[in-house]
Amino acid sequence: MEIIDFANRPSLVSRYMRELRDVKIQNDPLRFRENLRRIGQIMAYEISKRLDYRDTEIATPLGPCLCQEPADRIVLATILRAGLPFHEGFLSYFDQAENAFVSAYRRYREKGDSFDVLVEYLASPSIEGKTLVLVDPMLATGSSMELGYKALLTKGTPARIHVASVIASQAGVDYVARTFPAENTTVWCGAIDPEINAHSYIVPGLGDAGDLAYGHKE
Repeated sequence: MEIIDFANRPSLVSRYMRELRDVKIQNDPLRFRENLRRIGQIMAYEISKRLDYRDTEIATPLGPCLCQEPADRIVLATILRAGLPFHEGFLSYFDQAENAFVSAYRRYREKGDSFDVLVEYLASPSIEGKTLVLVDPMLATGSSMELGYKALLTKGTPARIHVASVIASQAGVDYVARTFPAENTTVWCGAIDPEINAHSYIVPGLGDAGDLAYGHKE
């Protein structure tokens, strides 16, 4: 399994990551959502380099022209709710992709910081033999990503898998490496942070991406 960490390569992702993390900037929800979209666009472009392409002939005003277009059938899948602006960034590049949405959330137990991750909703086309791009801004423990993936497997088995996160913990990346098929999965991360705390938040991370994008929840 290939793990790609954008923090180790020069790109505009570093600027948008800085703004997402900065408490002086991140309290602007519009800017926060836009930076998630921008990172999604950059990752979509990088993933596009891994697709298969086919030749197609088109007619221009002056004659025929041989062009290339992606041969992969892409399903862009997102875990709600923080994933929505990130998803939109990918969709602005993969504009002909099919789309899938999974609702996964933490249900905390009565005592302590322990929780269960539950999946309540799935809307997805068939993913059989297609390229699955599974996006979620925060990859903390990896449990939500795994359960979202297992829910999507009820719609078929993809030929390729791209897992994309804005910020991941090392533990989350290791968990995905253990639970996703290594032979056809690539993991893309804007940054990989060293730890998660007792509340299973990424440290240093950026806080709750869903709350920063859409407001606090009860």
